[in-house]
Amino acid sequence: MKWLALFCFTLCMQSMAHSQTEKVPLRIGVVGLTHTHVHWILGREKIGDIEIVGVAEPNRDLAKRYMDQHGFSLDLVFDSLEEMIETVKPDAVTAFGTIYDHLKVVEVCAPKGIHVMVEKPLAVSFEHAKKMAALAKKHGIQLLTNYETTWYPTNHEAFRLLHTDSIGALRKVVVHDGHQGPKEIGVNDEFLEWLTDPELNGAGALTDFGCYGANLITWLAKGQRPISVFAITQQIKPDIYPNVDDEATIILEYPTFQGIIQASWNWPVSRKDMEVYGEKGYAIAKNGKDLIFRKNEKSKEELVEMQSREYPLNDPFALLATVIQSGMELPPYDLNSLENNLLVNEILSAALESAKTGKKIYLDR
Repeated sequence: MKWLALFCFTLCMQSMAHSQTEKVPLRIGVVGLTHTHVHWILGREKIGDIEIVGVAEPNRDLAKRYMDQHGFSLDLVFDSLEEMIETVKPDAVTAFGTIYDHLKVVEVCAPKGIHVMVEKPLAVSFEHAKKMAALAKKHGIQLLTNYETTWYPTNHEAFRLLHTDSIGALRKVVVHDGHQGPKEIGVNDEFLEWLTDPELNGAGALTDFGCYGANLITWLAKGQRPISVFAITQQIKPDIYPNVDDEATIILEYPTFQGIIQASWNWPVSRKDMEVYGEKGYAIAKNGKDLIFRKNEKSKEELVEMQSREYPLNDPFALLATVIQSGMELPPYDLNSLENNLLVNEILSAALESAKTGKKIYLDR
């Protein structure tokens, strides 16, 4: 009956797509502008599913730059989250400040029934993540985490090939994420200031890019927890990044496969790619568009160019609106889900401990 379930899911997605412009837009408040991923929502095409009703950002110079750039009025900008909520009463907020601030956003919003989407990772630490999850559960709000790689159709095709037994049982996943370094690529000062602060970001490259691999591997493993986590971090450029790591490798041990996460501010080029190896074949998502796969030793390697996924599975804010307004349930350990991202933070916290102690960290079973 798998075909029937797939048929019903497809009809549901098509119905959501057709009805998106008929609904009242989801009223969204933007919390913080210091995470430059905020351009994703500020520069998003207006398709009628969301409406930005307020922005909480005390830095008026930064707010003016971004509001002018994207054609928004400064009248939307408030000095605090509390003032914005009191004035415009959003249905949901999207957090684009420091990772440390994610907990405060949930502490303020959850008791008011306001849903939250944060930029990756969920929290600055596992302790913060658990507090956020408890608040979300207590007050019945959605708490989602957004990653750029969630929207790569290549990653979803690799997942499909793995779980339809096209390449056999999972044996190894290798995830590469990073770039030349935040300063080297020219991120603005407001972002660089907290991105290189171990308290506000949790770490350096390990947090900034290690979270992608932990998120993807948890998803591929359908929520299976690692037996152990081992990590090595380095400061290859201590003159530029004196307070945080700029290079991290994390090895996740599972009963029947390994996960290897390579997070770096030292790649010669920007990259976000993933290699999935089964016992028969492999799938390599080179980026969001190009996928290489080989189903077995006798078959030829193939390169396919993937098309964007269907609405609302092609965009974080479309998904947020659909989950809240239509009651769409995410699959278990979905890339956006709270359960996945709790485990991501547990993995990252273990990786930090491992890097500090030089020991393999075993997770409680």
